[in-house]
This record gives sequence, C-alpha cells and structure tokens, in this order.
Amino acid sequence: MQRSGFPAPATSPPLHHPVPQHVSSIPMMRSPPPPPSSAAGYSSYGSQSAVPQPGTTPIHPGYGGFFNDHTAQMGFQVGRTAYMAGQEYVEQNLFKYINVTALKHYFNVTNGYVLNKLGLVLFPWRHKPWSRMGGQRTGANGQVETYFLPPRDDINSPDMYIPVMAFVTYILLSTLLAGLAGNFKPDLLGRTATTAFVIVIFEILGLKLGCYLLNISNESQLLDLVAYSGYKFVGIIVNMTVSRLNSSVIMWIVFLYTFASLAFFLLRSLKYVLLPDNITDNPRGTTYAMARSQKLRRTQFLFFYSYVVQFLFMWILSSNPGGSSGTTGGK
Repeated sequence: MQRSGFPAPATSPPLHHPVPQHVSSIPMMRSPPPPPSSAAGYSSYGSQSAVPQPGTTPIHPGYGGFFNDHTAQMGFQVGRTAYMAGQEYVEQNLFKYINVTALKHYFNVTNGYVLNKLGLVLFPWRHKPWSRMGGQRTGANGQVETYFLPPRDDINSPDMYIPVMAFVTYILLSTLLAGLAGNFKPDLLGRTATTAFVIVIFEILGLKLGCYLLNISNESQLLDLVAYSGYKFVGIIVNMTVSRLNSSVIMWIVFLYTFASLAFFLLRSLKYVLLPDNITDNPRGTTYAMARSQKLRRTQFLFFYSYVVQFLFMWILSSNPGGSSGTTGGK
C-alpha cells in the first residue's frame, strides 16, 4: 500500500530587518571653541561681563560683580582707613605711656627660669647673691651703656610672666574652690578679679607714694614694683590649695610660712630699688650718696612694706572669696 505524501511546504517569505524610520546621528563630543577676542563674553546675572578686565580680580559671575561695584569698593576703603586710623591712635596714645620694648624685657623667660624662680620665692632662705647681674653694650651715641640682664639670664631679675600667670591662676582657683564648696555664683569670677586687681593697684600706688616721699628714683622702677607685687599670688595659691584639707592648724602653718618666705624674698630683692647706694646693688655704675637718717627711713619703709603690708594683703586674698574655708575658716 502506497502512502500518500505530504504536500510540499510552501516557501517561507524572505527575512527583512527593521529599518528605522527616523534616522538621527550621534554628535561627536568636542570641547567648545574659545570665545572670540572681539566678543564681550557671557553676561552674568547683573548683565556684566564675566571676562576679567585688566587690573581686576577674576570672580564668579554668580556674584553679580559685587566686588567690582563702586559702592562696595568705597566701603572697603572706608574700613581700611578706619583700621589704620585706630592703629595709629593706639600707637600714639597707649604706647606713649607703655614702653613696649621695656615690657618685653620682663617676659624674656625660659622654663628653667620659671621653675628656679618659683623655688626662690617659696624657699629664699639660703639663696646668695641677691644682687642683679648687668652687661655692657654700645649705645646709639657710641658710648658704652650698662644694663640689667633679662630674667632668662639672671634669676634675681624680676619678671612679669610668673605674676601674670599666678594672678590668672588665683582667679580661676578661687572660683573652682567655690564651686566645689557649692558656693559658686555667676558674678564670683568678676568680683574675685576686681578685688585682686584693686589690691594690686593700691599696693603699687602706695609704693610709688613712699618712693616719692623718700626721694627714691630708679630706672624702670614702676615695672619692677609691678612685678614684685605679683609674686605674692604664688604663696596665696599654695594657701588656697591647702585650705581643701579643712584643718585650721595646717592652714595657718602654711600661711605663716608662705608669708615669711615672701617677706624675706621682697626684703632682699627690693634692696637695690629702695636702697641703691652702691655699685653692687646697681650694676649700671651709678652711686647714690644719702644721709644716715634717710637710709634709716628707707629701711623702715622697706620693712613695713615687706612684712606688714604683705601680711594684710595675703590674709585678705588667701581667704576664699567664694565663701569656702580659707585661712580664717576651717574645721
């Protein structure tokens, strides 16, 4: 039996790839051409040219040319003029009363000097000699001048660094102890600083008055007296620290020791200021002739300042302003 064959397959239509109806070409990325030299450039928000002009600083166009505005330039000029005028006023008026060159001399210290000086203030009993050291240099007129060495080269030279740091430490320590005792008030910091500052000013004025009445004159005397009046805060800081022990016996023992050490230190150090009667006390080579009665009055004034005045001021300042236990109060 013969099978009938399948019908012949119909021919498949040819394949056609889709042809895009909208032909678009991808542009090639290239850097924009530089602006022509004849063009004024792109305009900014303020319709000003962004191309920097000769003699001006290039700025971003988004600022609208603020710094190129005449009003802004005039304001900067007025501010600069006011600053220069204020600086000139300070130099002519403030520096007229403060010798900056001489003041720098008192801050010319080293770490070794600070440690040795603190030891000398607290333990002055066996220190020798007490006279200041001097050097020689040629002045502007060609003559040889004798001067005192700076503190970093002479431990007997007074400095401003220790008194200033001790003054600030005293104020901060007073508020800290008051806070630990629960007696802190917002105005305590100002009251403590004001009290200490008034006492120092009163002490310096008293010294200057005594020097005037006793006819005592010395170069750089005022700055020396300011420096020596600030050394008391070293002992006061020790007294206030010991006050945390809450023992009246220990506090009075420490207070009397720090007072005695400060008085002895001032008595020996201020000798060249209040009694400059020989070359040993005055390396500048100037000798002073004084009568025996005048020297006795100066010695009494030095003793009164070193012992009576310092005891009173140390007792006032060592008593904690915050109300916590001090040299006069304890358990």
